[in-house]
Amino acid sequence: MSELIHSVLVYLEGLGYWGIFIGLMLEVIPNELLLAYAGYLVSKGEINFIGAIVCAVVGGTLAQVVLYWIGRYGGRPFLEKYGKYLLISKHHIDVAEAWFNRYGTGMIFTARFIPIVRHAISLPGGMAKMPLGKFTLYTGLALIPYSFLYVYLGMVLKDNWETIDEVAGPYIKPLIIAALTLTILYVAYQFYVKRRTKLQK
Repeated sequence: MSELIHSVLVYLEGLGYWGIFIGLMLEVIPNELLLAYAGYLVSKGEINFIGAIVCAVVGGTLAQVVLYWIGRYGGRPFLEKYGKYLLISKHHIDVAEAWFNRYGTGMIFTARFIPIVRHAISLPGGMAKMPLGKFTLYTGLALIPYSFLYVYLGMVLKDNWETIDEVAGPYIKPLIIAALTLTILYVAYQFYVKRRTKLQK
């Protein structure tokens, strides 16, 4: 782990729950590391498990709402010009937009578990002017199991929390499969509803 990330984590630790909230909202370091570190703090008794989850979900949701607004009012030209400052490349935008256009608003939930797509899916949601309430609900619901998993694993690993990437792999794969399954079911349902509507006309 780099010295910079370690320094940020130590600083955020001093802020307690606010540190988790701010860290997830600003996304200054990988979310997986921050959540695992939060679990480590839980194991030390410095914060409690539920409080860590709540701060993670609220902070993470606000971060995605900011991206939603950027997508909604900045549009693709703004993102292609300034996306690099948000650590989002044109490739990320292209992939996320293609997934969103293909699978619809349900991707706001399921994409949170899929690498590459999850970090940029909020942007096409904003560009498509998806209702903010629905966007926020889907995002928050997806972040609950995601945050729970990493905080729990960090708590179990204790001093070995830095190995989270290796340990989380076997748990993330089922989540990805479940997310893809939900996406397929969602698309099938959307197709059924549209077809039924056409037949009724």
